[in-house]
Amino acid sequence: MKIGDVEIKWLGHSGFLIKNSKVIYIDPYNIKEGSEKADLILITHSHYDHCSVADINKIIKEGTRIIMPADCQSKITRFNVPIRMQVVEPEQELVCGDIRISTLPAYNVDKPFHSKNESWVGYLIKMNGLLVYHAGDTDIIPEMQRLTGYHKKFIALLPIGGRFTMSAEEAAEAAKIIKPFLAIPMHYGSIVGSRDDAEEFIQLCKEEGMDARILEKE
Repeated sequence: MKIGDVEIKWLGHSGFLIKNSKVIYIDPYNIKEGSEKADLILITHSHYDHCSVADINKIIKEGTRIIMPADCQSKITRFNVPIRMQVVEPEQELVCGDIRISTLPAYNVDKPFHSKNESWVGYLIKMNGLLVYHAGDTDIIPEMQRLTGYHKKFIALLPIGGRFTMSAEEAAEAAKIIKPFLAIPMHYGSIVGSRDDAEEFIQLCKEEGMDARILEKE
């Protein structure tokens, strides 16, 4: 999918490739061999399906910048290629050339899998007049209220698989809070959640007058 000068590809599960002047990956997991090398890799938290050393190794090059929460650091030091690491917490803002990245909290409210105390994150990426929110592994959280009406060109990537994150119904409720111009489901199709969940999310969004779209895995 291309919006202006920005290309967005879903790589399966919670993995995305975002390209403009830079090649940005978020939570690459089970991606193809020979994938394009990364300028920037954003990791939301340390679980194996988000901070996958094997997949990160496929896309790093000398100078790749990896942004991650603190508990990912021990994994990310294993590479032979010289990379740049940056540890983040929620509520930070970073500048990467012409790209601005803000970190937001990502946590469970009524589940034990993603504690708020872990300081795991979602990312808000600002580039070329477009904002992309990758929510990370999260439930509906109060911090989402701050994103309401944030920007007219605002895409939300929301987990819909249930069990560990929001269900399709909960993600549609989150989209009602956030009010993006486009919502895209993620965190389904491999470990938890199905295509049916994604289609339910799309239908629920459309019933509320919101644009939502399934991206085919690349």
